[in-house]
Amino acid sequence: VQLQASGGGLVQPGGSLRLSCAASGTIFSTRSMRWYRQAPGKQRELVAAITSGGYTNYADSVKRRFAISRDNANNTVYLQMESLKPEDTAVYSCNVEILGRWRQWNTHWGQGTEVTVSS
Repeated sequence: VQLQASGGGLVQPGGSLRLSCAASGTIFSTRSMRWYRQAPGKQRELVAAITSGGYTNYADSVKRRFAISRDNANNTVYLQMESLKPEDTAVYSCNVEILGRWRQWNTHWGQGTEVTVSS
């Protein structure tokens, strides 16, 4: 199983970005999908999560600005980021619980995608 994240880049304060993370390989099912971020010199933090049933939760710092969604048919999770602030600058990584080849649940990580918010 591989997770491919994309969509990061440089954006001005107040701008928007949409991150995507697509899982590929032998996948029978997925459960929770999450986005984490790690800013320079800081610990990694959970940004947003979505369950298989569509229940979502967000870090307080991104509520009402970010929206997580998923496409179960394509094993993809998205993070729509609006009203971006310089403090949102970080490497964003996806994390997905996957029922794979050996019929076991494992948590897989995608490579990070860098988001820089700066004028």
